[in-house]
Amino acid sequence: MHIVVIFINIGGYHAARLQAAYSACEAQGWKFTAIQVTDDTLEHSWGSFISNISVPVETLLPVSSKYSNIRKDVFSSVANEALKQCLNQLKPNAVFLPGWSFPFAREGLRWCQQYKALPILMSESKEDDATRSWWRETVKNWILKRYKAALVGGQVHKRYLIKLGMPAESIFLGYDVVGNDFLHPDNIKSIPSPLEKPYFLAINRFVPKKNLLFLLSSYAAYRHVAGAKAWDLVLSGDGQQRPEMEQQITELGLKDVVHLPGFLQQDELLPYFAHAKCFIHASIQEQWGLVVNEAMAAALPVLVSNRCGCFEDLVIEGINGFGFDPENSQQLADLMLKVSSGEIDLAKMGHAALEHIQKFSPDYFAQGLMQAVEYALAHR
Repeated sequence: MHIVVIFINIGGYHAARLQAAYSACEAQGWKFTAIQVTDDTLEHSWGSFISNISVPVETLLPVSSKYSNIRKDVFSSVANEALKQCLNQLKPNAVFLPGWSFPFAREGLRWCQQYKALPILMSESKEDDATRSWWRETVKNWILKRYKAALVGGQVHKRYLIKLGMPAESIFLGYDVVGNDFLHPDNIKSIPSPLEKPYFLAINRFVPKKNLLFLLSSYAAYRHVAGAKAWDLVLSGDGQQRPEMEQQITELGLKDVVHLPGFLQQDELLPYFAHAKCFIHASIQEQWGLVVNEAMAAALPVLVSNRCGCFEDLVIEGINGFGFDPENSQQLADLMLKVSSGEIDLAKMGHAALEHIQKFSPDYFAQGLMQAVEYALAHR
């Protein structure tokens, strides 16, 4: 049995999952290979993680190749051809494909149909990600009928696939996990704190869907009430909205209490995870939100937008954190006040976050992957 998993680019999140899946397949006596379309990190400047894993990896179009700067439509055509050639060489029995919108994913599905391999969907799409049109949903239904099983992030993603016509029993969970151990408080608590004051932490690309202007407004409202007892706010990341955010910080009089350390690699983020009091994720639209996994793995209480795909599976209201409406600034401000008031046992809440996130480990991904393959084999 030969299993292939395909991603656009393998980053840190993918590496931890792939290593766990590789080990599980080895234990089963199965061969396992990962394919990435490119080693370009695209909008995520997370660097290469290939050297950190023992998984066999095929890169279709390396950055160093002559295809790195060609037009998008030509790139898709070249990637499709490269994928076909790679699959012809590997001859896998089952292929995990990332979604239905990427041209190379559809090409992989066609290859599976032609060569009688088992196509298995990896998806974190949910119904409220965008305005849905009946004809697009009809096309998705047609595509999904060709998949033998699916591996998804959580319950909200499973419900969407069921609505699109996929049998519930063919859908397995575990897609959205991170390497929890790296962030365990026992491993990072001795790192010196980057700030002398207590602080809320948020980590994002600075793009509109992350809702950071809303977060800043909510934080300003919180400080107006909390006064001298207010915690600071750290916004780590970078992106197109940075100038607009800096202007808002100045206008709200928050320059001394909102900290912008820039984009930080994972090891550079460890001091911030180690000493934050609470983590906030305010996205208006988010398929999952893996940074919430990371915060919980560092034993942080979390405040999470209820639009995030992870909200239903990760946040236990009042136990490990709270959810909020990402369009209700007062609600978030009130939660920040509640968390920082001293009335909540933050250590207990952080411990609950740490305990809960252990269920969402790379082994959970491997388990879901194996279950999906076994289901597909039984229903080929």
